[in-house]
Amino acid sequence: MTENGKSSHEWERKHPGWLPLTGFLNAVDPFFEKVLFLPGYEFSSNVYVVEGTYLSIVDPGNDYTAFIELCARGHMPADVKKIVVTHGHRDHAMGVFDLLRSYPAIVENGGFELILHEASPRELKDMVRKSGCRVTEVRGGETLDISGLDWEVIHTPGHTIDGICLYHSSSKTVFSGDTVLPHAMVEPDEHAGGRLDHYLFGVRALLGKDIENVLPGHGFPVVSSGRKVIEETYEGLMMKFIGVEATAKTPWIEGATALAQRGCLEEAVYCCARELVLDPENRRALRLQSSCLSDLGRFHEALVTLDKLEKAHLQEKGDLFALTGRGYALMGLGRYRDSVCFFDEAIRICPGAKDALVYKGMALYLAGDYDEAMEIDHFRTEFVGRFKEELQRKKG
Repeated sequence: MTENGKSSHEWERKHPGWLPLTGFLNAVDPFFEKVLFLPGYEFSSNVYVVEGTYLSIVDPGNDYTAFIELCARGHMPADVKKIVVTHGHRDHAMGVFDLLRSYPAIVENGGFELILHEASPRELKDMVRKSGCRVTEVRGGETLDISGLDWEVIHTPGHTIDGICLYHSSSKTVFSGDTVLPHAMVEPDEHAGGRLDHYLFGVRALLGKDIENVLPGHGFPVVSSGRKVIEETYEGLMMKFIGVEATAKTPWIEGATALAQRGCLEEAVYCCARELVLDPENRRALRLQSSCLSDLGRFHEALVTLDKLEKAHLQEKGDLFALTGRGYALMGLGRYRDSVCFFDEAIRICPGAKDALVYKGMALYLAGDYDEAMEIDHFRTEFVGRFKEELQRKKG
């Protein structure tokens, strides 16, 4: 039985079969004219075919009828020259074996190239190699030619260790496997190397791309609002990471604070930004965001955030946090002399301010004023301590 209570045979009779994305999605980009989509059901993922001078399959699924129907559309098995598996779960990968077992013409005509992450199941790779087909292992960052189109490989571990997505920049489209699904979020599979923190960082990598269209491993493709789907997954993972239930309405600033405490600075910055959309003058969010940005080395952005604090009159005159933060950001930009002025002001207000003293010593040292830097007790202690640690580390 299927989830909606209908028998498998009933569902198969009503299954729409292969759908051209251009008609199904009412999309105008020429890219979609080259892609066929077979919705997944039962224990099979969605299957995608990219047409060109040869056929490329993205996730061959676990449904032997997929290829019968593909042949019925006029394509020959020997047309399949490349297969990409987004991760090694059976519902995405078993179709590889169906093709090899049921269509000997594929191997007789030179076989296909299987493309998957280097950490994918060894059994899958060995079986394909034994059949005479080629196996290409990727790590992320490569550019693949898929039926005449260039796709960037993005390593997105988390659900499994071997998860990859394929990104087509000119159409702003991604094959997302199980990494991003509309209206759903998969669990990390620990038996396949899945980890929640890896999942979070993998989805963050997708947010760094200009994505409008998501072609997922399950559920229907998403056109135009793909970034929103990725953000929803990212936000759900963040809340899960800090132990917040999906149904709980946690303020963004609380999420940001918890994430920063766990060292997830990029995620903390994201949550602060979401909080500031709701409350642009939230002092706590601006302060936390500026700190995280500086710690990430994003010093220009940190200064912009500190400017917002000042313009909104959200910091007191002589605010130690703002003075030290501005000095630290300027030091990060190589403006050592300018940074010393802010550290000096912080020290004038609070002579024992350790951070300001240490950072002043760093700025002076980096500016070449070694003797003056070493006159600062807090910096000298910190400097000697770190020097000893480095020597001990090198000695092993």
